[in-house]
Amino acid sequence: MSLYTHFRAFVFLAASLLLVSHPAWATKRVALVVGNSSYQNAPLLPNPANDATAIAATLKNAGFDLVESRIDLTSSDMRRALRDFADQARDADIAIVYYAGHGIEIDGTNYLIPTDARLERDTDIYDEAFSLDRVLLAIEPARQLRVVIVDACRNNPFADTMKRTVASRAISRGLARVEPAVSNTLIAFAAKAGLTALDGNSKNSPYATALVKYIAKPGLDLRRAFGFVRDDVLQATGNRQEPYVYGSLGGDDVALVPKAEEQVPPPVSASSEIRRDYELALQLGNKAAMSAFLAQHPDGYYANLAKLQLNQIDAEDARIAATRKSQEAEQQKARLASQGAQPAVQDKAAADFKAAEDARIAAERTKLAAQEQAAEAERNRTASQSSTVAMLSANEAVPDGAKPDNPAPAVLSPNSEGTKVAALNTAPPQEDLAKSVQSELSRVGCFTGSIDGEWNAASRRSLSLFNRHAGTKFDVKLASLDALDAIKLKPARVCPLICEHGYKADGDQCRKVTCAEGSFLNDDNECEKRRGKKPLAKRNMDERPSRADRPVRDISEPQADFPKRKQATTRPAGGSGQIVCDAYLCRPVRHGCHLDYRGGGGPGGGTGNVEVCN
Repeated sequence: MSLYTHFRAFVFLAASLLLVSHPAWATKRVALVVGNSSYQNAPLLPNPANDATAIAATLKNAGFDLVESRIDLTSSDMRRALRDFADQARDADIAIVYYAGHGIEIDGTNYLIPTDARLERDTDIYDEAFSLDRVLLAIEPARQLRVVIVDACRNNPFADTMKRTVASRAISRGLARVEPAVSNTLIAFAAKAGLTALDGNSKNSPYATALVKYIAKPGLDLRRAFGFVRDDVLQATGNRQEPYVYGSLGGDDVALVPKAEEQVPPPVSASSEIRRDYELALQLGNKAAMSAFLAQHPDGYYANLAKLQLNQIDAEDARIAATRKSQEAEQQKARLASQGAQPAVQDKAAADFKAAEDARIAAERTKLAAQEQAAEAERNRTASQSSTVAMLSANEAVPDGAKPDNPAPAVLSPNSEGTKVAALNTAPPQEDLAKSVQSELSRVGCFTGSIDGEWNAASRRSLSLFNRHAGTKFDVKLASLDALDAIKLKPARVCPLICEHGYKADGDQCRKVTCAEGSFLNDDNECEKRRGKKPLAKRNMDERPSRADRPVRDISEPQADFPKRKQATTRPAGGSGQIVCDAYLCRPVRHGCHLDYRGGGGPGGGTGNVEVCN
């Protein structure tokens, strides 16, 4: 054999060994991480920037070929980032997008909100935000796996100010359920469709904290990683937040980070096959998958777990139907009121709406109870498996291949209907429950204190305030699950916003009252027109007229000094106009005569004036 032949055989053998030892990890992995915290027209979100930084560091440490980390993206920046990342995903095998920030659902479509969005009306969503479909389009070229992680299931900050252009357009809390159109695609939500997520009281949200812990664990199947994330978040939030994954993968394990060494899997037992079938049906999360599992495995421990999952799915379907009926009844009531229908017709519509709303609330409670039962059963299952494996691993005498694949199931107890289910303990720690109640009271505007889990006087006053405005009668001495459920059912503010004098409530903010020119703010916090000054009347202390203001007395008028004299009231025609008086009376001077002064003091005292006639 020639030297050339030996060389070719060596090269072929080396290439074969390389392909066998690394068949699945000669792959290109890329990721886009976005965290929007500083919104220009909405309240600040402190956690998304921190969460995005932690996720980016985790993926970089996991050996990703490219990790684009972007913080506080405006609309133009977000468009450019998605376009550039689509170019990177075109020749990648695995593409991941993580988004933390505000999100909104309108008419069943989910949108991611950039930091400069205003959203003054509902139609602005098409111009100022990015649909989840746009994000899926950016990662669609990836050859093996596409993952979108959305940590945006928060309350809609624009709900109170956004104008509705069409009254029937639905805007709900949380995000809507999605089904990826492309295979080998997973969409992970921080909270289940229609529910909101909690930011938590630490630097990172409970969801991001759990993702950092599990998503890059070497050799861990991605579906199991998201399952562990779900368990951790449920425990951290007192069963109030349940992450959810939509989409499906094949039967092989898919890990973002490979194991250090590939081990030959042990033979699969019958019990482990049932467990894997159940976990696959659980990952699909729909009624058809659970029904198919029960048809294949009608009895046993995992069959009981599947029945709990079916109860949860049925309760969710009933809640959706009840919500739709309530919305239709509300629209019918508003339509009849706008058309000026007869009072009897409007009263019937109002009664129908109240009945539909009561049915919706009852369905919501049933759904929450079924969800808590299924979650607790799953937590008991995973805890039992983990404890059993740990106990066997500690025993050095037991070889690795002898470790059971299906540990002993949790203790089962019969329920009221005779079906065996996992024993439940749905009550979270009191401090966590108090934090959850405080957080929800703050959301509906009844609590302004620190969310610290201390049920103090301020917390009791806030729950009492909620009772007054919501018409409930919860005991304010302690935080309770019933109170938490009732508060979570309120979609908007319950307690009115109270502002100081000089400010008025405008939505969820107090704005300063500005009065127009010529007006002032009165004690009733209203603008009142300023009145002109009235003239003041001055009183003269000396009411007698001054000498200069006294009227001049006519000498021709009769004098009061002679009250007994008879005064002439008429002047004879042709008279001179002069008057002559004697001791007895006064009379006009006769025609042709005149007065002549002869000296003396007048009548009674001398001659005075005498009448002289020619």
